[in-house]
Amino acid sequence: MTERAFVPLDIAILTVSDTRTEENDKSGQLLVTRLTKAGHRLGDKRIVRDDIAAIRATVSEWIRTEDIQVVITTGGTGITGRDGTPEAVLPLFEKKIDGFGEMFRVLSYETIGTSTLQSRAVAGVAHDTFIFCLPGSSGACAEGWDKLISHQLDYRTRPCNLVELMPRLSET
Repeated sequence: MTERAFVPLDIAILTVSDTRTEENDKSGQLLVTRLTKAGHRLGDKRIVRDDIAAIRATVSEWIRTEDIQVVITTGGTGITGRDGTPEAVLPLFEKKIDGFGEMFRVLSYETIGTSTLQSRAVAGVAHDTFIFCLPGSSGACAEGWDKLISHQLDYRTRPCNLVELMPRLSET
């Protein structure tokens, strides 16, 4: 079997938080470091407050930007009153990737036990763009990237990966 060449993607990172700044955004910076170390490019990075309209507006802008193929959010996936990331992005999805949230919680269980049931991590496809919504902790971001997202965003991953599906996302 011949080795495939790596395909770099443009990835946008959105930190959802009422309190984080560029100086203390450990989760967002962790994702930026991981994606660039893997060979991908940072398409954009922002911090928005935990507000459904603000989250949806930013993600909507990015999924309509041709140069961004992937959006990763961190934060706002819990169950408190201010957590609204799933509510913001789910209406944008044309297809939900159910296995992402399921796998994320299975993997998280190994680290945080039953506390993983509080996570509403989700993923989907919107306007030919993959969207992954991770919890706000840097541990959750590391686990989500290292164990799931990085492999599916690597064209060399066999037997299949999300990158090889990109040309077919707009099929009707």
